[in-house]
Amino acid sequence: MTDGIVATYRYWGDSPAEAAEAIRVEQTIEFPYELAPEWIQHDVVASVKGITPVGPGVSDIVLTFDERTVAGELPQLLNVLWGNVSMFPGVKLVDLSLPDSFLAGVNGPRYGVPGLRDLLGAPERALVSTALKPMGMSAAELAEMAYTLAAAGFDTIKDDHSLANQPWAPWRERVEAIAGAVARANSEHGTRCLYAPSLHLPADQIHEAAQEAKSLGATALLLLPGICGFDTMRAIADDDDIALPIMGHPSMLGSLAIPERSGIHHRILFGTLMRLAGADIAIFPNFGGRFSFTEQECLSIDEAAGEPLGDLKTTWISPAGGMTLERISEMLSFYGPDTACLIGGALHRGDLATNARAMVEAVAAHR
Repeated sequence: MTDGIVATYRYWGDSPAEAAEAIRVEQTIEFPYELAPEWIQHDVVASVKGITPVGPGVSDIVLTFDERTVAGELPQLLNVLWGNVSMFPGVKLVDLSLPDSFLAGVNGPRYGVPGLRDLLGAPERALVSTALKPMGMSAAELAEMAYTLAAAGFDTIKDDHSLANQPWAPWRERVEAIAGAVARANSEHGTRCLYAPSLHLPADQIHEAAQEAKSLGATALLLLPGICGFDTMRAIADDDDIALPIMGHPSMLGSLAIPERSGIHHRILFGTLMRLAGADIAIFPNFGGRFSFTEQECLSIDEAAGEPLGDLKTTWISPAGGMTLERISEMLSFYGPDTACLIGGALHRGDLATNARAMVEAVAAHR
């Protein structure tokens, strides 16, 4: 074996050794093991590093994959880690270790935590973020909203992930109007707010739309890798002609993480994979909001976003999903300053400008 990719699968069942054999073959050659040439059995099929009981009828199976099986590419890494095994009942990918030799070929976030701190002039504090909503507002109404938020001192304003190319605010009209409003607010108020339009569009339009968004004045981009694909996000993040900060949204990824006995652990999905795919900011549902993520699951995402991963920059976490002004201090005490606090609908309970200033002040005041 060359430097290996080490993956841990939690298995619910009474035959962990048989499950380990099935997974290691299925995830590599998908071919009768005994019929494969000896060198393929040794070099290509994953090896079993260990099987450890973790509870009644539950075991952790640790496999090492030869790095050559993924060919240095993110799509094949996803395929090797969670391709056909995704259809095995009672199996969940719970841990992942990648060799430096693989990571050396991955760019990851272009800006990450240090780059956005420099770009936004925020050397120590958390970031103030929001989403423009709801669907049904006109482009002009959304732009007016964006101006108010940018003028208040917000660091990032993104389209709500549900905004695509609907007739109420067609994509190009919306992006141009909002980008102009944010630029005007920055000029008039001395702020540095970034605007990230959603690239939630048909696959054959996404990359061109990223380029067009930049030409229209967008200063960041929002992608939904659960819908468009992690490698689509990676390709845009790597494009030097675009070179904008990337926000990754969790839409459609929940069904991979939430089931106890299947899927991919929150840490890997919203932390490691988002980071590998180039997310400068990774959005996920915070505990205590309108989704079911636990404190420990959220903390594991935070850890994956900030832990050493080759030479990749660290990723901002953006806990969201029903957050309110009253929870800012709690969130920042829990996660620390490398957090992009994201509050959306709650800012509209009362006067938007007043609430926006209150959020900016609350983040600035937290120690």
